[in-house]
Amino acid sequence: MEHGSLSNQRASTFSISDEDHTLANSVRYVLNQDPRVEFCGYSIPHPADNKVNIRIQTTGDPAKDVLKDALQDMVIISQHVRSTFDKAVIDFKASNSIGKVKISHKGAGKSSKSAKMDIE
Repeated sequence: MEHGSLSNQRASTFSISDEDHTLANSVRYVLNQDPRVEFCGYSIPHPADNKVNIRIQTTGDPAKDVLKDALQDMVIISQHVRSTFDKAVIDFKASNSIGKVKISHKGAGKSSKSAKMDIE
């Protein structure tokens, strides 16, 4: 939900439900990298509420458009992190020839157990 003025679209506060510091701080960071942003900050109204308020003031562009651009940038960043991680896992597995690892848990008497853990 956007809270702002119809006459001044370059400054708005956006309330996002069911979110916390994880998303809010990431959005704040990405927004602060944008040269169109004069100010960006966030608050959590109450610790019991799962809601964040993100305040954006821009140099002239509508705050809603700048927020949309930041969220699209976050999607691209997330995709890059995921693909980089997946490639690193594949490279690691290829270079280390990981096979099966056997883990045994032995107890007393009839309660001995053994388990296998496959690492692919």
